Amino acid sequence: IYKPKSPPTILEWSLILGHQTAAQEAILHASGNGSTLPSKDYCMLYNPHWTALPSTLENATSISLMNLTTTPLCNLSDIPSTGIKDRAVAVQWGTCHFLEKARIAQRGGAETLLVANNSVRYPPSGNKSEFHDVRILIAFISHKDLKDMKQTLGNNITVKMYSPSWPNFDYTMVVIFAIAVFTVALGGYWSGLTELENLKAVTDTEDREMRKKKEEYLTFSPLTVVIFVVICCVMMVLLYFFYKWLVVYVMIAIFCIASATSLYNCLAALIHKIPYGQCKIVCRGKSIEVRLVFLSGLCIAIAVVWAVFRNEDRWAWILQDILGIAFCLNLIKTLKLPNFKSCVILLGLLLLYDVFFVFITPFITKNGESIMVELAAGPFGNNEKLPVVIRVPKLIYFSVMSVCLMPVSILGFGDIIVPGLLVAYCRRFDVQAGSSIYYVSSTIAYAVGMILTFVVLVLMKKGQPALLYLVPCTLITASVVAWRRKEMKKFWKGSSYQMMNHLDYATNEENQVIPGEQAIQQ
Repeated sequence: IYKPKSPPTILEWSLILGHQTAAQEAILHASGNGSTLPSKDYCMLYNPHWTALPSTLENATSISLMNLTTTPLCNLSDIPSTGIKDRAVAVQWGTCHFLEKARIAQRGGAETLLVANNSVRYPPSGNKSEFHDVRILIAFISHKDLKDMKQTLGNNITVKMYSPSWPNFDYTMVVIFAIAVFTVALGGYWSGLTELENLKAVTDTEDREMRKKKEEYLTFSPLTVVIFVVICCVMMVLLYFFYKWLVVYVMIAIFCIASATSLYNCLAALIHKIPYGQCKIVCRGKSIEVRLVFLSGLCIAIAVVWAVFRNEDRWAWILQDILGIAFCLNLIKTLKLPNFKSCVILLGLLLLYDVFFVFITPFITKNGESIMVELAAGPFGNNEKLPVVIRVPKLIYFSVMSVCLMPVSILGFGDIIVPGLLVAYCRRFDVQAGSSIYYVSSTIAYAVGMILTFVVLVLMKKGQPALLYLVPCTLITASVVAWRRKEMKKFWKGSSYQMMNHLDYATNEENQVIPGEQAIQQ
């Protein structure tokens, strides 16, 4: 899980710039004389550790803007004869380092250096310790915005720069917490309902054998768990080196297909509970409900709309979160860990995987950035993002900061699915044991782990591998419950669950289902 630094900054900026520039959004308020639009706000990026800005427009100083984008400003001779004293100088990125441009501008008496870049989203990094004598404000603006400023406001422009304060409380953590806990709890409960339906099913021998093969196909054995983690590691490395091709042509396509299917499965389960609108159409001897045909079209349409408008920051995140929640729910319900042993292996290995790719890879990569963080934010200059996260942006539509990209908090699907598989196993074990203690306690443990993750995130002001806190909380809690109930051996080996898979079910003379130990004994 990652969260913008405090004061919040856009995730991509803070991750790419790191400690060298510590990028933060600010507002450039431009005013023109005689223009039909007397003023207009633009987004800019600056380093608050280098130069401080006022928090309100009223306290900002008005400075005349001089456009020098036609000159490199790498030498004193590039300063025009009219001078740049007490001006805000706009220059083009390139030719020499922007800090060298700032040194020249400062020697000419300028107040501010505005560097026009192709994308303010990814400004270049720099180490100011090499330019310790530079004291003027250095900010980055979009070249597109600078052009719009000239066309809209004319040539005689004055600017005011300020950085509005952000609220101390970040509600995105509450939203992500609610989404994560809801998805894990519902997915685990749904898995338990499926287990209960299997126990109550009374069919002929052929149907039992078909269901048994299907369950074995969806069940993770310890060996399957290890192979799965190895595949995850290989995919992570491939994504790092071939991000552009794999994300655009492979990962987005896979996500659309998988999420649309998952959304259909989730909604179809609800529709089947509704006793109305069950008319069917028959094609080649097979019948299908009309409402399910419309449902499949709706799910496909949602996935297609997201794929087309996935980079629309204002609302595309809503569709991605809906598809992501359905994807996580479907996997938690479908994938089954047969025993606590497999749970420990899977969660333990993925914990090491998460920690390695977040904390260890910075010592290996050339740019000193962790592979996990860079893939979460998207490599430098690439607007495409991996669609494997829940995204919750700050809603700033009615704020002056709406001219900037929205800062966003994200939670990876793995931080929901992996602990969710343990919660689902606890729920299925409860179904066999006729209790609910394992499911309730593991769900509460997951919630506590999420809170602990947020606390560390706020204190350290740095992205955290959530599994580092979720895995110990859930595994330790489940172990303590099993130990206190004196069921650790059965819980560890999953003996009742595995034997139920082979026996499928057992009935007494009255043809009633007998769950748990009684079924195994018969």
